[in-house]
Amino acid sequence: MARIVNMHEAKTTLSQLVDRAEAGEDIVLARAGNPVVRLVPIRSARRRRLGHWKGKVSMARDFDEPLTDEQLAAWFGADKKP
Repeated sequence: MARIVNMHEAKTTLSQLVDRAEAGEDIVLARAGNPVVRLVPIRSARRRRLGHWKGKVSMARDFDEPLTDEQLAAWFGADKKP
């Protein structure tokens, strides 16, 4: 069950409420007893490992060569040219 906290109490105890939300407690802020927002922790993404894809991806030697007429026709449509 969520802990409902009114704005006045939230103003005076914000750091404690944030700590509790980070710890997994469900905190809902209310205005005049009506729930308006929920405190939710931001879960940071895992750290990226450098070189994770090394050796797993390759690129064709001619990747930056101009396209042939057939390739251009397939890309832009047979009746159109760039």
